[in-house]
Amino acid sequence: MNLYAKSAVLTDADTGRILYGKDAGTPMANASTTKIMTCLLAIESGKIQDTVTFSEHACSMPKVRLGCPTGTQFVLEDLLYSLMLESHNDTAAAIAEHVAGSVEAFADLMNERAAEFGCQNTHFVTPNGLDRSDKKGEHQTTAYDLSLIMAACIQNDKFLEITETASKTISSIDGTFQAALNNHNALLSMLDGVISGKTGFTAKAGYCYVGAYRQNDRTYTFALLACGWPNHKNYKWEDSKALISYGNDHYENRTILKEEEHQTIDLNRTMVKTFGKNHYYFTNTLSVTKEACAFQILVSENDEITMNPQGQKELSFPVTEGDVVATEEILWNGLPVQTRRILADETLFASDYPWCLWEILLKWKF
Repeated sequence: MNLYAKSAVLTDADTGRILYGKDAGTPMANASTTKIMTCLLAIESGKIQDTVTFSEHACSMPKVRLGCPTGTQFVLEDLLYSLMLESHNDTAAAIAEHVAGSVEAFADLMNERAAEFGCQNTHFVTPNGLDRSDKKGEHQTTAYDLSLIMAACIQNDKFLEITETASKTISSIDGTFQAALNNHNALLSMLDGVISGKTGFTAKAGYCYVGAYRQNDRTYTFALLACGWPNHKNYKWEDSKALISYGNDHYENRTILKEEEHQTIDLNRTMVKTFGKNHYYFTNTLSVTKEACAFQILVSENDEITMNPQGQKELSFPVTEGDVVATEEILWNGLPVQTRRILADETLFASDYPWCLWEILLKWKF
């Protein structure tokens, strides 16, 4: 694909697998796409019915702004629409200060949560995506990390409700300030299946976008960084549609069914443990059953599904029927996507010296 974006990714939201990438792991400025994390953390804080007061610092943020005076109070839930529909920078700062006590403390929460999502090249400094740096580096992420964050966001029903809203009017608690908000995510109306998204722009980042698509039993998240500069505001929509088309044209959601299998495991050269000591066991085999499993996965005609048995390095005898003695990884292009258990079909004792002596004693009834 000839994409306008310098960095782009299309990801299977259910597994985090990259379906298409263009410099997807390169850290870059990401502008207001940052606000998806701000919104999610605010929802997860459990404070969305709290009263938020705009500080002087919050009101000092550059455009785009809600523009209310210092001291104006809103219900936090209403501010989430200001944050996500109009992308107000002062609102992001006010939310961060209320949830964590300061913008800096909120940035720490953002980075901790990003790490939990598996982001490895993300560093947040601001809750609104304005270009800043601190002792640990620049405010930046990667297209892939951003898609992982979006995959987590769309698991939250409140997040989806907010980001799918076309327009909303909010008022301050005392009714002295009102704002009519309109959703700037035009892709929602351009393409069936788009369920969420967030735009962004700074002079450094260029036009950015992160979105989510769900249709026909498949869910994608995708991100575009540095997708043009003025006057190329619509590049991000063209690239987004190209990514979604690529996924739909090249991948299908296939059910992989692995039936129950019976086989034997050769215990030769397997380390076994009896009576607290290690012994090499050279003679027996063990009958086992591989559990049946079924799962759905997006695959293309060029993808390869393979098996990789993972025997335990050490078994403790006796092995009892039903014990898990090994596992088998199911691999997609060499990457594990599912694991099934291998269970013992029988009870087996180690034929070591103590066992032989015991059998002799039983035989002679000593």
